[in-house]
This record gives sequence, C-alpha cells and structure tokens, in this order.
Amino acid sequence: MNFKKFIPWIVIALLVFWVIGKYNGIAGKDQAVKKSWGDVESDYQRRSDLIPNLVNTVKGYANFEKETLTKVIEARASATQMKVDASNLSPEALESFQKAQGGLSQALGRLMVVAEKYPDLKATANFRDLQAQLEGTENRISVERRDFNLAVQNYNTAIKSFPAVFYAGAAGFSAKPYFNATPGAETPPKVQFDFGKAATNKP
Repeated sequence: MNFKKFIPWIVIALLVFWVIGKYNGIAGKDQAVKKSWGDVESDYQRRSDLIPNLVNTVKGYANFEKETLTKVIEARASATQMKVDASNLSPEALESFQKAQGGLSQALGRLMVVAEKYPDLKATANFRDLQAQLEGTENRISVERRDFNLAVQNYNTAIKSFPAVFYAGAAGFSAKPYFNATPGAETPPKVQFDFGKAATNKP
C-alpha cells in the first residue's frame, strides 16, 4: 500500500487538531477570566450586603453625622446598580464599575473616620464585628482583583501570541481590560479634624 498519498491528509488532520487545541486553550483562558470576574463581583456584593447593618448600627447615635450616612447609602445604591456582563468586559464598562465601587470605598472610609469621634460606638460588639468583616472583605477584594488581572494577562498574552494573533479576532476573542490602581492608593490617607468635623485628605 502506498502511504505517500495519505501524507497530505495526515498533515492536514494534524494541523486541524493543533488549531483546535490552540482555540480550546484560548477558550479556557477566556472562561478563567469570566470565573475570576464572578469572584470579584461576589466579594463586592458581600461588602455591599454588610453596609445596611453598618448603617443601622451607627444611625442610632443621635449626633452621628447624617450627611456621612447619606453619602454611604447613595454610594452603595450607585455601586449596586452598576452591573458588568462578564462576556463584555470592555474598558469603558470596567472603568465605570471601578468608579462606582471607588465612590463607595471613599464613603465608607469617611464613615470610619467619623466613627473615631464616637468611643461608645466603637466599643459596641456589633460595630467591631462589622468593621472586622468589612476589613476582611476589602482584603478579599484586593486578592480577587489581583487574580482577575493575572487571568486577564494570561488570556491577553494567549490571543496576541503567534499564531493566535491571526485568527483570535475572527474567532471572537478580543483583549480584555485590567483593573487599574486607584489614583493615590499608594499613599495612606491623612486624617484631619477641623472644627469638630472629620475629613480625609490625600497629602
């Protein structure tokens, strides 16, 4: 039997299986990004779920700044309304999501600064427990954001590598955005008290 005539078909078959393997590899990395995004959203939602209890705990103090609580409530509403489809992680969508969540982080930071003026509030077990849960959630968010960026890096590298760069776009795979560090996040906030009112300023 003459096997030479089968060589072209064997080469084509191997090439097809190789392309399929490459495609499946990119698809797997795409799914990893989507899973990681789900983990990010889950921890942001966990933080959001803690806020009503926190607000109810501190609003019982008659002299507590109502404006501070109002800003927290408004920021939470804005953050929970911002939804991003994992299949459409565009730079604009991620930027809007990050902006809304950043607004909530600032409002919560302001609330915690103001709470320093209320020793009785800080002494309550419920407040301390909520504060600890929020701190733990913030740490989890930081970890999930880092893992998300790593998953995006692996995916973006895969679609821009040879030979995927020639067919990834046609196959529906496009580059995904990263979480960016919040401007000034590397600088610890400086707490100042002026005429009995607390403010958080960046140096």
